[in-house]
Amino acid sequence: MTEPGSPLTDERLTIAGLFAETWASLTHRTAVHLAGFGLAPAEFEVCVRLARSPEGLLRMSDLAAQTTLTSSGITRVVDRLVERGLVTRRACATDRRTTYAVITDSGRDLLERLLPEHLELLEEWLVGPLRQRGLDEFVESLRLLRDLAAPCATAGSEGEAVAELAAAEPAVTG
Repeated sequence: MTEPGSPLTDERLTIAGLFAETWASLTHRTAVHLAGFGLAPAEFEVCVRLARSPEGLLRMSDLAAQTTLTSSGITRVVDRLVERGLVTRRACATDRRTTYAVITDSGRDLLERLLPEHLELLEEWLVGPLRQRGLDEFVESLRLLRDLAAPCATAGSEGEAVAELAAAEPAVTG
């Protein structure tokens, strides 16, 4: 029996638990859908982030920050996507230390095929129910939380990579 006033009864634990349970359930459900297209959730996230970025590219370091993967983790995911022809790598013409991940036409085609059903599932499991309770406020709250927990998560999304790549060399794969 938990005593009243015990830290175990703190509503913050309930909120965090509900958030974790919801995220785990959504992650599992979307993973099942993505597996039907041969993609792991991290691979899907990389493809979507690249496709939604200016010119379809991001520095590997920015991609790691946005996905919360480690540098070696993002390298492994991008390696798998390069092997499948969904992403290429491109060296930066002005900084040899910088490499870009670039979504290919094949990567975009795969997203075009899977996104309609994926978006329907997100509508059913997440967005639809939230529309009934104040979706805009929820989204703003998520942005606030994301910015506090992961301030680098939007790195590279404002086009700075595109400016650096203006004089880039041809794509480098592998």
